[in-house]
Amino acid sequence: MFANTRVSLLLYVSLLLPVASSAEPVPFKRAIELAIRNSTAMSAASADVNRLQALYQESRDQYIPQVYFGSGLAYSFGFPLGEPSIFKVSSTSLLLNYAQREFIKAARSDMRASTANKEEKKGQMILETALSYAELDKNQASINILRQQQDAALRFEHIEQQRIGAGVDPAIELTRAKLNTARIRLKIAELLAGADTLRLRLSQLTGLPAKEFETISESIPRLPEVSQEEDLASRATAFSPALKGAQELAAAKLFQARGEHKQLYPAIDLVGQYARFSKYNNYDQYYKTFKRNNGALGVEIRFPFLNKSQKDHSEALYAEAQRARKDADAAKEQVSTETLKMQRTVAQLSAARDVAKLEYQLSQNNTQAMQTKIEAILGRKTKLESLSWISVSPLLIADFQN
Repeated sequence: MFANTRVSLLLYVSLLLPVASSAEPVPFKRAIELAIRNSTAMSAASADVNRLQALYQESRDQYIPQVYFGSGLAYSFGFPLGEPSIFKVSSTSLLLNYAQREFIKAARSDMRASTANKEEKKGQMILETALSYAELDKNQASINILRQQQDAALRFEHIEQQRIGAGVDPAIELTRAKLNTARIRLKIAELLAGADTLRLRLSQLTGLPAKEFETISESIPRLPEVSQEEDLASRATAFSPALKGAQELAAAKLFQARGEHKQLYPAIDLVGQYARFSKYNNYDQYYKTFKRNNGALGVEIRFPFLNKSQKDHSEALYAEAQRARKDADAAKEQVSTETLKMQRTVAQLSAARDVAKLEYQLSQNNTQAMQTKIEAILGRKTKLESLSWISVSPLLIADFQN
């Protein structure tokens, strides 16, 4: 029975080992690629682009003839009430339509706006993933340092208890040591909470399990060197997907308004029809020149004469297009402002990176100093205990301890 239990435990452990070994750190570039592939926002944006591409193609295909085939068979008597067609083929298509030209332009601008919006969402996804990854990496490094400091603080707290018991230090020193340990423990708890939140968000972005998400500091690229004198705001307004999308959306609304206005213009459609007539209902007896094959091909011309509601509708769309143009101007100003702010932030981050390095070195030095102090105290205590077999004056011992 003991052998069976032992075999079962070995089998269980062997099954767990591949799972544990699969939890490897995720490089920075891999996290970005997974976020782009797994993003629901990107999937929705892609679906929106496909929808608007189909609408654009639909607006263009209005000039391609639409052909219909039909048949109507029925018993009849008396005077013919309709054409005696066995089957009929009809076709219609736009030939000259000023409004449809504007609608095609509007659909094209809508498609371009959705493409720019997809690029903007991609940039936002990359930025969020990169910032979350870098923040998690910083938290992990801080937690590792604080845990070393916590171990040293606990050892120092234990030593203070012994020194107070020996009458060397006052009781307040133990309170100070406990306060220092509590502060370190509080900071660790705060960083752990932040790290768990970042892991959860990165798990949502990449699709990886949150508990297995570990960063690699060496995979994070360095911040690019950005000149503070260069006019990046002008370049940003020329290449910004958000601004391009706003401008294309404003153009689409203007084309839509023009199209509704040009619905009042004359339009010409190309029409055609062919029908095969039957004789079994004796329709040829009622028509002097009856023919079985009949057809027509021509144009249909429409001249809108009075349509006040259509004019009002176009005026409303013109106002909406004007609003969209102002929104695009506001987006341009926002892009310029955000670019300048980010340009200055890069300089601040470069300085903050140097400060972080120095603080990291200082934390390591503090930890080493605390450990050295603890080792020195432990060494003095050991030396004192080695002299305990000699009858020494209590005053001399107290002086040695101080």
